[in-house]
Amino acid sequence: MTARHDQTTDPQLLESLLQARRGTAFFARKLNELSDADLDGPSLLPGWTRRHVTAHIGYNARAIARLIEWAGTGVETPMYPSPEARNHEISFGATLSPIALRHLFDHSAVHLNVEWRDLPADAWHHKVKTAQGRIVPAEETVWMRTREVWTHAVDLDNGATFSDIPAPVLERLLEDITGAWKTRGTDAGLLVKVTGTELTFGDTSAANPTVISGPLPAVVEWATGRGTHAVTATRNGAPLDETPTAPKWI
Repeated sequence: MTARHDQTTDPQLLESLLQARRGTAFFARKLNELSDADLDGPSLLPGWTRRHVTAHIGYNARAIARLIEWAGTGVETPMYPSPEARNHEISFGATLSPIALRHLFDHSAVHLNVEWRDLPADAWHHKVKTAQGRIVPAEETVWMRTREVWTHAVDLDNGATFSDIPAPVLERLLEDITGAWKTRGTDAGLLVKVTGTELTFGDTSAANPTVISGPLPAVVEWATGRGTHAVTATRNGAPLDETPTAPKWI
C-alpha cells in the first residue's frame, strides 16, 4: 500500500515541504476568493490575466511532478519539451472554462504533493534538470515550487501582499534574486539592505553604491520588479529623486 506520509525524514526538507504546501494553500485561498468573472481581470504581471497566472501555476505543478518522477525512476523526464511548448501551454490554459481552470490547479497540486510524499528518501538526492538547464538534486524542486506559489499568489492581485509571505521564504527569494544579478554582473554599484536586520546583498565592494533599503517584504517586492512601496534609494546618504528599477531577475 502506498505510504500516506512523506518518505523523507530529513527535518530541513520536511520544513521546506511544509512551506511549499502552505504556499499552495495560500494561493488556493486567494484563487477561491475570486469569482469566475474575476479570472478575466488583469494580474500584476504585464500582459497576463489572472487566468494566465492560474494556468501557469497549474502547469508548473505538473512540470515539477515530472522531475520528481525522473528522480524516482531514473527515466529522464524534462519539465517541458521546449520554452515554446511551455508558453503555448500557458496560453492554452488561459482559455479554459473557469471550472476547468480551477480543476487544473487543484488536481495538479494534489498530483505534485503525492509525488513528493511517495518519493523514497534516498531519491531526493538524485539529479534532475530544470527548464533553465540547471542540474540540481530533486530536493531543489521544493524551493522551485515554493517561490512560484507564494509570489504568484500576490500576482493574482486579490489583496495578497509580500507581507503575507513567511520571512524565511522572502530571505531565500532575495538571496536567489541578488545571486542571479551577481552571476550576470548586473548588481554593480547596487547595495540592498533590509532595515532592522543585518541582511545586506549586492555589490558590497562598491565605493559609492546606490543603496536600496526598506523592510524585508518591501525590498523583495522591489527586487522582483513588482513595486517600490516602502523602499528608499540613496547615494552618499542623500535620497534619490526616483527609485531605480531592479535588474532583471529571470
